[in-house]
Amino acid sequence: MQVIPVLDLMNGLVVRGVGGRRDEYRPLVSTLVDSARPLDVARCLRDHFGLDHYYLADLDGILGEIPHWEAIGWLVADGFRLDVDMGVSELNQAERLLRRGTHRVIVALECLADPKQLENWVRKLGTDRMIFSLDLQGGAPLVSEGSWPQEPLEIVDLAASAGVTQLIVLDLAQVGSDTGVGTVELCRRIAEKYPLLSITTGGGVRNADDLRQLSGEPIDGVLIASALHDGKLSPQDLRPFVNLED
Repeated sequence: MQVIPVLDLMNGLVVRGVGGRRDEYRPLVSTLVDSARPLDVARCLRDHFGLDHYYLADLDGILGEIPHWEAIGWLVADGFRLDVDMGVSELNQAERLLRRGTHRVIVALECLADPKQLENWVRKLGTDRMIFSLDLQGGAPLVSEGSWPQEPLEIVDLAASAGVTQLIVLDLAQVGSDTGVGTVELCRRIAEKYPLLSITTGGGVRNADDLRQLSGEPIDGVLIASALHDGKLSPQDLRPFVNLED
């Protein structure tokens, strides 16, 4: 299982995400770094934990504002591998992200109106360069206007039939909650049906005990932010999950 730090960007800074309530996000306050600038935060996490593969959520891009192209460029140039959620809803946006050096582009449920688009995206981008994100809010799928079903497993069925091989399962209500990851049972059900599907989850990771529990589940990656910055996880806690192959 791989640990993947999260960088939530808004107005040029890394912000602290809580419960998916994006209007309440504030610049990051961390025990590790006294700056909220993306490159400062990323470098600090790399130096402290040995991590260089990050999940970056460009919240301005997701909300339809100007994306953080410059910050992404700085991070790529500094050697970071980025999985980027920019709220892409058009294929050319995803292709532009990959041309800019993004490791993988995240295609999020909440931004993709028509599931029929997914097969074409997989064919054009390639299964190794694209991750489909099953976005939830309190267990319910965050679907945009379109023809997606309302049941998470039915959405996974459509994604798998379209050729998706990499999946993020993320309940935004649990982000920053410090209550533990609540998507484990859903991940088990997905893995039972699709054992070859690579699954990443997160939201609510509290401590090393949570990591040990998750490492025994059919989960390939875990997204973490608050527990790192609050000092609840040490480099020793993360050592078993660092420098693993993708």
